[in-house]
Parts: sequence; structure tokens; C-alpha cells
Amino acid sequence: MLETIATAYPYNKEAIIIICEEIINVRFSDDEAAVVILDQTLLPNEAKYLKLCEPEKLCEAIISLRVRGAPAIGIFAAFALYVYAQKLNCDCFESFSSEVTHFSTQLNSARPTAVNLSKQLHRILRLVSSLRASTIPSIKEAMRQEALQIQQEDVLMCKAISEHGQTLIESGFGIMTHCNAGPLATSQYGTALGPILLAHSRGLALSVYCCETRPLLQGARLTSYELYRAGVDVTLICDNMASIVMSEGKIDAIFVGCDRVAINGDTANKIGTSGLSVLAAHYGIPFYVCCPSSTIDPDCLTGKDIEIEQRSPEEIKEMFFAEPVALAGVKCYNPSFDVTDNNLITAIITEHGICRQPYSQSLKIMCNEDIR
Repeated sequence: MLETIATAYPYNKEAIIIICEEIINVRFSDDEAAVVILDQTLLPNEAKYLKLCEPEKLCEAIISLRVRGAPAIGIFAAFALYVYAQKLNCDCFESFSSEVTHFSTQLNSARPTAVNLSKQLHRILRLVSSLRASTIPSIKEAMRQEALQIQQEDVLMCKAISEHGQTLIESGFGIMTHCNAGPLATSQYGTALGPILLAHSRGLALSVYCCETRPLLQGARLTSYELYRAGVDVTLICDNMASIVMSEGKIDAIFVGCDRVAINGDTANKIGTSGLSVLAAHYGIPFYVCCPSSTIDPDCLTGKDIEIEQRSPEEIKEMFFAEPVALAGVKCYNPSFDVTDNNLITAIITEHGICRQPYSQSLKIMCNEDIR
């Protein structure tokens, strides 16, 4: 059921050196009056940083995927809530708390599927509530410190996930991945890409096949970008090429991230992930999900309870094309995520260890470990 349970995040600080350039994709501006992000909608052709402080632009950054990845948007939301609080001129706790809670609701509604967003916002709100007797300036400072702590915790979690996941990789492996679960989607090291980057840095010969991930092409634009810059042997494929690549014996394992884990082990990840899990089962290929324990939602019993975000039809018909590829009147169905059944998942890799079936037991242990 559990291969490893750690009381601390176990990783070798010397061996975890990642070859790729570390990009801090979420940080405070120098005056801490704004959140600075790397605009991921412009990659791989342009690396542009945005300085955001207006409430509507902070929310828009999440909706438009300028910042994306479950851990990254959780970090961003904590930073954004502090930046918003900095501008409030409230004299009493009730007014301050009400304003902060209202903006938290706006941020939380930006994307409904990833649990990290709501979890980190609730964490900041709980902190604010606990400081009712404190001065407003001291509450603001506590919010700043908590946001930075959330980011640092994610760095440590990603390092630990990388160590655990790397034990499942051997030299000569062919690995397939979907969407983007690397440094751009987290604090630094990534979840699904973390084990791959760590294995590469330790000299293991790997071949990575990266699915383009329609319709927003996070695999093509972001994952292949990160792996190529790290010096990893990466091959980009269209999503509908996954089956033939597996049938040709080129894939030894599949590593993906996820945005929410139900307590029974069902996982929600970028649309197309569940299809890969079905193919992997057919071809007898291990299917691994990498995620921090903060992605486990103990209140979500099964994947059927996960709200799936629906996005604009224009992403299918128009985005990344010089001209529309379908007539204006053609309807589109554009769910951003799908749910992979727990029976198709070989293991779920968290910072505390590697969970296996029955997930209803191993994931509960993960949650308890996280509380400690």
C-alpha cells in the first residue's frame, strides 16, 4: 500500500541540482506592492514578466492561464491576497476581514477544479481570523510571511516528490508525459517532471515523449521547452500519436501531474490524461501520478464529485490558428480536465511517499502525515 512514509521531506540536497535554468514564476515585486509572474501564454517564443496589483488583473491572470499549474496558482493566490490587503485602509478588523474574504472569493472562482487554489486561500483566511485581536499592520505582515511559507513548502515538496519518483525510473527508460507539471507549474522543480529532471541530472539516459496537449498546447509550448532547455532527449508528439508510440515499445512509464485527488484515488488532470491511462493499461505500461499532498481533497469522495472547468470554444477553433478551423456556428465542447479512474493508476507519488492501492487507505495516511 505504501512504499515510503517520511517524517520529513527526504531529498539529497547535493544530488537534486536541476540542470535546467530555475525560473521563479511567482514572486513579489521589489516594493511588495505587486505580484510578478512569468506570462506563460507567451511561451516558448517570449519570456515576459508581468507586474500585477489591480484586483481584476490578478483574477484575470488565473483565468487566462498567464499563471497556471495547481501548485503555482495556489502560491499566486496567496501572494495576490496579500497584495490586495496591502492596499486596504481599514481601521477595524471586521472591515478588513470582510474585504479580504470578498477578494478571496473572486480569486477562488477563477478556476474551480484545482484544489490548491481554494486550500491556500482558506489557509490565509484562517490565519487572518486567528489574528482578530492583532493590529491590521501586523495581520498584513503575517499574511506576507504565510504566502512566502506556502511557496517554500512547495519547493521542498517538489524536491521530495522528485526523489521518490526517481526511484521508479531506470536508465534507458522511455517516458511519456502530458500537459505541463514542471517548474513553470509549481515553485521550482515540478511534480511529474521533477523525477525526470532529477534522473537526467544523475546521468540516467532517458527519452521523453511529450504530448502536445490540445487545445492550449501546454505540452508543446511549456513541457518541451523545459525539457529541451534542461538537455533532456525530448520528442514532441500530437496527442493522437500516443497509442502508436506505446505500441512500438518506446514507453516504459507515464508520469503526469494532477489538479485534484479524490480520497478514493481518482485524479483530475488536464484533458486527455484519462485516455492515456486507458492506453497504458492496454499496453501494460505503469501510469504514475505525481502531486503534493495538498492536492488530495479529503472532502472529495470520488472523481464524480470533482467540478470540471468548461472553457471557451474559441480555444478549440481559433487559438494558435491564423484563421478559424471551424465555422462560427459549430458548437464546441471544451472541458479543461478529465478524471482518471483510480484502477488505472499504478501509484500516486507525493512528498511523503509512494501511494498504491487501496488508495482509500494510503491517501488517508498521506493526509494525516500532512497534518503533522
